[in-house]
Amino acid sequence: MRRGSIAQLVGIGIVCGGVAALVAIFVPWLPDPASRQAGRIDFVFWFVTVICIAIFALVAAVIIYALVKFRAAPGEDMDGPPIHGHTGLEIVWTAIPAALVTAISIVSAIVLAKNDHIPHASAAANAEPLKPLVVKVIAQQFAWSFQYPAFGNLTSATLELPLEKTVELRITSLDVTHSFWVPEFGQKQDAVPGSVNNLAITPDKVGHYPVICTELCGLGHAVMRSRADVLPAQQFLSWAKGQQKKLGGPAGASGKAVFANNGCNSCHTFRPAGATAKVGPDLDNLKQEAQRAGQPLQQFIHQSIVDPNAYIEPGYPKNVMPTTFSSLPKAQLDSLVAFLAGQAK
Repeated sequence: MRRGSIAQLVGIGIVCGGVAALVAIFVPWLPDPASRQAGRIDFVFWFVTVICIAIFALVAAVIIYALVKFRAAPGEDMDGPPIHGHTGLEIVWTAIPAALVTAISIVSAIVLAKNDHIPHASAAANAEPLKPLVVKVIAQQFAWSFQYPAFGNLTSATLELPLEKTVELRITSLDVTHSFWVPEFGQKQDAVPGSVNNLAITPDKVGHYPVICTELCGLGHAVMRSRADVLPAQQFLSWAKGQQKKLGGPAGASGKAVFANNGCNSCHTFRPAGATAKVGPDLDNLKQEAQRAGQPLQQFIHQSIVDPNAYIEPGYPKNVMPTTFSSLPKAQLDSLVAFLAGQAK
């Protein structure tokens, strides 16, 4: 091939590669990473993208050059000369893709191994222990709940995480298969009934991020949302210990904390807790509802929490309130019942 032809091929390749690079760079394909794991995944993405752009530029340059250089003249219908092939070229275009695929496999395997690694002890003397914070992630149609065993099984409707600390999420489901995903954390994991799947997250950016279910899990799948809050480590400890203190206080105060922590205020109106939502029945009318159900007030409240389909207030459908709250620690459940009963009008 003449130098002029090579120069043309190179020029076409540069233009095609440049256009592809601009599309890759300026279109926001990925959310901004907020964890070390997401940063590693983004590295793999861009590693593969650079390889793809280079291959695209080469193939596009050859195709465009061939279409222009070897196009048939008007009226010409003869076949081109037969070509046997080029053994050296065939070896090259087999070896190079094999090497690229191998490189992608190695980089991906390293990233997967690092992202799956959960440190459990520090080898360095006098170093801060690397044992991660364990959070139990419980999925159920159509809500998430999060428990913190290290803080007396504190339960929260939002996922609170410390900055720059490795967290081990132990994910399960109480009914059907769900899938836990925070886009900014870069990883997702299925929540399977009867099984616990682990996921390691090391948040590296303070902020608020959506928790999404990515497995079609029923009619309420689209609204199965929560929030992950990444806090400075000391602020996280203050939050956790503060919630523990509230839960350990008088029944009314601890019950109010359980009410807020478990997202009850996102569905119900209850003036003593400052809740004004309208998704579920108005809890300010609990005494009247208990009378209609023919049950003592506290018994009715307890049953409505652990088995919400046992009695359905007229005008509201079944299977809307999750039964996730049946997994609340007994002390928290009793405090919530006492709070609702004591404040009911």
